[in-house]
Amino acid sequence: MSLTVSIIGRPNVGKSTLFNRITQSKRAIVEDFAGVTRDRLYEKVTYQDKSFRLIDTGGITLENADFNSDIKMQAEIAIDESDVILFVVDGRSAITLEDEQVANILRKSGKDVIIVCNKVDNNHIADNIYEYYALGFETIIPVSAEHGSGVYDVLDYIYPKVPDEPEEEDSTINFCLIGRPNVGKSSLFNAIVGDERSIVSDIEGTTRDAIDTEFTYDGVEYKMIDTAGIRKRGKVYEKVEKYSVLRALKAIDSSDVVLWVVDAERGIVEQDKRVLGHALEDRKPVIVLINKWDTVKKETNTQKLYEQQMKAKMPFIADSHFIFCSAVTKRGVKNIYPAINDIYAKYTREFTTSQVNNVLNDALMSKVPPSYKGKPIRIYYATQIATKPPRFLFFVNNKEILHFSYKRYLENYFKHAFGLEGIKLKFQFKNRDEKDEM
Repeated sequence: MSLTVSIIGRPNVGKSTLFNRITQSKRAIVEDFAGVTRDRLYEKVTYQDKSFRLIDTGGITLENADFNSDIKMQAEIAIDESDVILFVVDGRSAITLEDEQVANILRKSGKDVIIVCNKVDNNHIADNIYEYYALGFETIIPVSAEHGSGVYDVLDYIYPKVPDEPEEEDSTINFCLIGRPNVGKSSLFNAIVGDERSIVSDIEGTTRDAIDTEFTYDGVEYKMIDTAGIRKRGKVYEKVEKYSVLRALKAIDSSDVVLWVVDAERGIVEQDKRVLGHALEDRKPVIVLINKWDTVKKETNTQKLYEQQMKAKMPFIADSHFIFCSAVTKRGVKNIYPAINDIYAKYTREFTTSQVNNVLNDALMSKVPPSYKGKPIRIYYATQIATKPPRFLFFVNNKEILHFSYKRYLENYFKHAFGLEGIKLKFQFKNRDEKDEM
């Protein structure tokens, strides 16, 4: 997704209600992975045939901070992260000082800002919205987030601004480093993209302070997707730790491979799970980098036991590749490139229809699909329809009664048969007599 939309405004204007309305009406379907906790601060939204990321800034709370400081921080975050800003105001009240404070900051941003005049649910109130033109923005859309009116007008405004996905992709492998603050991402960045690499160029990213670095190593072209601050500290995000999650989201969206950096001494925390959860929802392959391994006291099988403990806590990474490394001593860093190349090759693999159906037939012979209330399940054939990750379409007699446990069985069988461990496959099921719809 190449467009980010933020909802901003003073308290009690209905920001979260609008967020809920948009995400529940046209939400992209994602799978839940056991053990992944998610902060309901951001969500992917699919409207018609395009997707964008929606951020609700209404959840920001700062202890011992005054109201004006809180409002300013919300605006700064929206400016940094967004392409389009939904400036929500209360259509039942007059312009407030807080509204003017937000407007003053947003006018200087140069971003695409529209006023969403909320709580407008009758003609009398609708007549009062025109005073909000005094805030200096050209577009005002009246809505009632509670009842849903006007929300599609907001989506229709956003839709043409979402770029079309590029049709052709080059052979460059895009990867990023994610992880909570102070796990050594900056040091690992420098270790991975060192002086011995052939640096091609530094490319300005779409997010302020983000630098995507292109380079070639051992004949392979890579692009390191920066997380907008991996090398720059002390900005507003450091004051609100959960916003470090936002910095990783665009990088994950743009990457083929995600390198998850863990501090070997401190282990994992809930924020790690939140960030990792988004990578898994995007079905991006994850390589786990256990950094600062030089600081850990070693005993027999220390590395093996550490990996087993992490997989026990987070079973959804059970088939991910682990690399124990140190950005300081450079130990293990040389293993990162082969791991990226290997997982990328799996992520982009293509199979013939005959190969797919040979595996499917073996899977069906090993375990017959369970019937549902006496109704048999028949899977006729399958074909691969996409890569990144490999995506397969199965033609069945009744997709509604195919149990999720059998779908999970098929995914595991295909992974093993095709050697795709570490890849989150995408399976779609379609009734054989169904018209084209995917």
